[in-house]
Amino acid sequence: MDLTEKDRALLALLAEDARMPVATLARRLSLSRTTAQARLERLERSGIIAGYGVRLSDAYESSLVRAHILITIAPKSLAAVTASIGRVQAVTALHSVSGAFDLIALIAAPSIGELDRLLDEIGAIEGVERTQSSIILSTRFSR
Repeated sequence: MDLTEKDRALLALLAEDARMPVATLARRLSLSRTTAQARLERLERSGIIAGYGVRLSDAYESSLVRAHILITIAPKSLAAVTASIGRVQAVTALHSVSGAFDLIALIAAPSIGELDRLLDEIGAIEGVERTQSSIILSTRFSR
């Protein structure tokens, strides 16, 4: 589906606040309420908008210890390792990547001690050969 500039602007507004009333969206986009509602429904029907979620406060996010875990896995163990890592609730994302590592996991823990425990848990998964972690000190910007 081709997105118009107004569609992209609508998505940007929803990214700021997914609970923004349609009337407010329409006013900020210089559209009628009916047109804004129709665009929103079209984006939902087409699957561009798959759902709405919670965005955590900066205060809460900054209280978490976050890290990127680079993971090397044994040959033919991707499916099993992915499933095992998927059961670790603190892992917020898992990416397959090219290069020296096979996967990058993003993890968020309430403390350094808990992060250390989670790193040990991931490292002990059958098929994980090696991990390297980088703790995130600060986020300069996030989109």
